[in-house]
Amino acid sequence: MGEQSVAPNQASRTDLPRVPEALPEPVVDTHCHLDVTEAVSGLDPAEAIDRAARVGVSRIVQIGCDVDGARWAVAAAERWPSVVAGVAIHPNDSARLGPDRLRGALAVVEQLASNARVRVVGETGLDFYRTPDPAGQALQRGAFAAHIGLAKAHRKTLVIHDRDAHNDILDVLDAEGAPDRFVMHCFSGDAEFAKKCLDRGGYLSFAGTVTFTSNASLRKALAVTPLDRLLVETDAPYLTPMPFRGRPNASYLIPHTARLMAVELGVDLAVVCRALSDNADAALGGGW
Repeated sequence: MGEQSVAPNQASRTDLPRVPEALPEPVVDTHCHLDVTEAVSGLDPAEAIDRAARVGVSRIVQIGCDVDGARWAVAAAERWPSVVAGVAIHPNDSARLGPDRLRGALAVVEQLASNARVRVVGETGLDFYRTPDPAGQALQRGAFAAHIGLAKAHRKTLVIHDRDAHNDILDVLDAEGAPDRFVMHCFSGDAEFAKKCLDRGGYLSFAGTVTFTSNASLRKALAVTPLDRLLVETDAPYLTPMPFRGRPNASYLIPHTARLMAVELGVDLAVVCRALSDNADAALGGGW
C-alpha cells in the first residue's frame, strides 16, 4: 500500500477523474485496495470493477494488509470472478502489533492463504520510511521472513512492499531464498536495483508513480525491465497517475500508466498490453 494521495473521507465522487479511453487489449491491475477506494472516494467495489472492465482492465488483484483487510480480500475474490486475493500483514502493521499480536495475525494469514481464491501472499516486506526505529524494523524483518515461508508452503506469489529498504529487502530474500514467483509492488528503485531484482527472478510492477515528471530514475528502471517481467498496478486509491495526481485512484485509471509505459519503451500499446496480461498470468500462477 502506497502513501496516501488523499485522506480517507475527505474526497468525494466528484473528485474522481473521468474515465479514459479504453486500452486495445485487456490488462490486469496487479495491486489494488477496493475496500479503501470506497472509503476514500465513495466508489463502491462493484462499480469500480465495472469501470475498470469498460476500459480494458479485466482483472484485479485485491490486497489485504491486515487481518480484517485480508478477510475482506478473500470475500471479494469469492464474490467477483474477475478478482483474486492477496493476504498479509503490512510491514508497518507488523511493527505496530508487537511480537505476540503479530504471531496471532500471521496465523490468520496462514489460514487464509490456503483458499483457492488467494493467489498472493503480500503485501509484505520492509518499510523503513514509516518505521525508522530498530525494534520495529526487526519485527518487520521477522514478519517478512515468515511471509516468504508462507508463500513457499502454499505455492503462492510473494508480493513485496519496499520503501527505503532496497538492500535489506535483498538481504532477507537471499537469506530465506526467494520463492518461485515474486513481485516488487510499486517498484520504487533505480535501474541498478531493478537489475538486482530481475537477476533474482522477480517481476517489477509499476504504478502511477512512473508517470510523475520527477521520477526519471523510475523510468530508467522501466527501460531496463524486459517486456516479459513487466506488470502494471494502481495501488488504488493511492498513487494516481498523471494528469490526475493528488486525486483518488482506481483501477479504471490504469490506461494512463500503461500508455506512458508503452511510450517510454517504444513498443506498440497493444503489444505492451498483451505482455502485461500474459505476465500477470505467469507471475500469479495462471489465469482466472
